[in-house]
Amino acid sequence: MRIDVLSLFPNMFAPMHQSIVGKAIERGKLNFQVTDFRDYTTNKHNNVDDYPFGGGAGMLLTAQPIFDAIDHIEQEAGQRGHVILMDPAGRKFDHKVAQELAGYDHLTFIAGHYEGYDERIRELVDEELSLGDYVLTGGELGAMVMIDATVRFLPEVLGNQASANTDSFEDGLLEYPQYTRPAEFRGRAVPDVLLSGNHAKIAEWRLKESLRRTYLRRPDLLTNRTLTTQERDLLDDIKSEIEEG
Repeated sequence: MRIDVLSLFPNMFAPMHQSIVGKAIERGKLNFQVTDFRDYTTNKHNNVDDYPFGGGAGMLLTAQPIFDAIDHIEQEAGQRGHVILMDPAGRKFDHKVAQELAGYDHLTFIAGHYEGYDERIRELVDEELSLGDYVLTGGELGAMVMIDATVRFLPEVLGNQASANTDSFEDGLLEYPQYTRPAEFRGRAVPDVLLSGNHAKIAEWRLKESLRRTYLRRPDLLTNRTLTTQERDLLDDIKSEIEEG
């Protein structure tokens, strides 16, 4: 996969060369490029923003540097990729969107700054994405979060690909509790079932604890979920246990 980012602050993306994403870059699983679109402005003062027509607060990113930077990416890569505009009004990014993005060969993120964009920039865009109902000072942090979440789904990026398949939200539930050695620490013991070697019982325990954690912390995730018979029975058990204290 190739990922391009258009940003006025390319140094903000240095952390992307660390940890899992960094290893993906080193191993050639990810071609990651950041373009400072200020390099493409034709403004004699090197500006990339201007006042909005009709008045109003703040400054807008001008269209010319973004268009020319996208043209450069297209010439270099042979395509502009699936172009994503970071915008608070966009579709809310989540686990499923990360999986969708991982299916593309080439993604291009536009991380803006200032009050907003010249509307003509949106003509370049395939979709607009947002982290949530709040505003950041720029699109860089949001783009990094989305890239990190997306890259985890690329083949051979994680040491154990099953990790991505058992993460929270993968099946609509929060992830079950997990433990490692020692089996007892400061009087706190690992649940016996996890030490039993009975894989069927372990799977049932994990499902029940996923349901419990989801019910207690994110009950909204259960609202539109079609529960299996086993899940309904386990959830009934959980509710009874909670009521009994």
